[in-house]
Amino acid sequence: MRWHKRLLAAGAVAAVTATAAACSGGQVRGAADSTPQPGSSAGTADSTFVYVPNLDVVTDWDPASSYSNEIIAMENIYESLTRYNPQTKKAEPRLASSWTSSSDGKKWTFTLRQGATFHTGKPVDAAAAKAAIERTIKEGQGAAYIWGAVDKIEAKDATTLEFTLKYPAPLDLVASAGYASYIYDTTAASGDLKKWFGEGHDAGSGPYTIESWQKGKETELTLKAFDGYWGGWDGQHYKKIAFRVTPELTTAWQLLQRGEVSFIQRLNSQLFAQAGGTDTVQTSQTPSFQNLLVLFNTAGGPLKDVKLRQALQKAIDYDGLVAAMKGSGVAASGLVPEGLLGNIPGMTPKQDLVGAEALLKEAGYGPGGKQLDLTLTYAQGDADQELLVTLLSSALDKLNVKLSAKPLQWTTQWDQGKAKDPSKRQDIFIMYWFPDYADAYSWFVNVFHGEKNVQFNLSYLKDAAIDKEIDELPALTATDKAAAEKAYADLQNKIINEQAAVAVPYVQNYQRAYAKSVQGYTDNPAYPNVVFVYDLKPGA
Repeated sequence: MRWHKRLLAAGAVAAVTATAAACSGGQVRGAADSTPQPGSSAGTADSTFVYVPNLDVVTDWDPASSYSNEIIAMENIYESLTRYNPQTKKAEPRLASSWTSSSDGKKWTFTLRQGATFHTGKPVDAAAAKAAIERTIKEGQGAAYIWGAVDKIEAKDATTLEFTLKYPAPLDLVASAGYASYIYDTTAASGDLKKWFGEGHDAGSGPYTIESWQKGKETELTLKAFDGYWGGWDGQHYKKIAFRVTPELTTAWQLLQRGEVSFIQRLNSQLFAQAGGTDTVQTSQTPSFQNLLVLFNTAGGPLKDVKLRQALQKAIDYDGLVAAMKGSGVAASGLVPEGLLGNIPGMTPKQDLVGAEALLKEAGYGPGGKQLDLTLTYAQGDADQELLVTLLSSALDKLNVKLSAKPLQWTTQWDQGKAKDPSKRQDIFIMYWFPDYADAYSWFVNVFHGEKNVQFNLSYLKDAAIDKEIDELPALTATDKAAAEKAYADLQNKIINEQAAVAVPYVQNYQRAYAKSVQGYTDNPAYPNVVFVYDLKPGA
């Protein structure tokens, strides 16, 4: 059940240029909604931070299985043991104040901070943390696989939580995941806890708690300060957060200019340039951990021939695409974005049409040979993917390759990619990927490890040697980072160069715009599109 997350990855970007309703089926909303809006007083008297997403916020309120757009709210309501710091590239304290691991990486001991309580009033102790993680593992949904190494969890005393692992794993990073790592009160409901969550209740320990949730309304969700938060409320803080769903980007931009909202998660290049010259607005540009994957069908159809896959890699105009994106993407170097263990400098691909033509000719195609017919699917409404497809089609036309490209809603595209009948699958599948926690393992285990039933391995790669190397990554990351770095480099060489299962055209750049009054905002790419509102100060 990982498709919800890919709605965020394949849909959130798409909808910034689309006027369609959110993928999850919410109503189309915009300027016509006359509901009074929080934060519309332009100043900060009400201390409300108004976030403007373009899709419905909540698909799943259960912190065990949540795996979609609601991360932007959940990270302000719930907390994990640790939080990833992109500056230091390490996990830092959150509900755990410190931790240690054994030399073999198979035993981890976390010391919980004292004085933290859940919104239900119950203390956040080791027994409660153990119960939350065990319930998430048992539910087995969303990103619960992140706890796959765990053999046993013990609450040694009120503040000591001990994990025994089946194999070494970087549990400090795992515990910082944006999904499935939340600590919550499993005793919050007297009856069915999942049903209770689904009604819009929460059992977190974070700085904010749910005030109101109105699915389908423009202001879908408001959060209010939790008075008992362990961090306290001294100094200046936003006391409320409102999520105001605005599918049309131009409408969102007008609301920001009028001072009615605080933050837009992504602008297109034209509006971002305009925002840079607007006095009442500030901007932020940060490379994300989210990249675009062009996956080639290695199992069936014409692209079963590795020479044709290599020819397609060479046909992509990487530099032209990044230039045309005007800052919304940066050149990729391998599968792993910069800032994560496993990023390999020097793997940035370049277009080589002469090399592409030579490979096509070797396979019996290309100018003067047979015409090669290929099918491709990509996210409907995504301007950047559309640009890639336009440039690729143009390059392939000159090489006697006809590309039939179809823009689809994510669920439709994914269903085709997983079709039981291999002849119904596409030759080229385009999608975004980002990690569940700040670790490159996610790309390899989810996208390139052999699968009996297809989920996200949409190149259909099956290679026992590659699978074995992928399976060893968590242990190496926990015990020998130099060896892990070497394994990541080797895997990327095999998957990209030897197998030619994928091309990686760009890493997405987050281009944000927010009110001049917002102070202290920094982007954390490990938590896509999340604003940690408690860390901000409302200015004048």
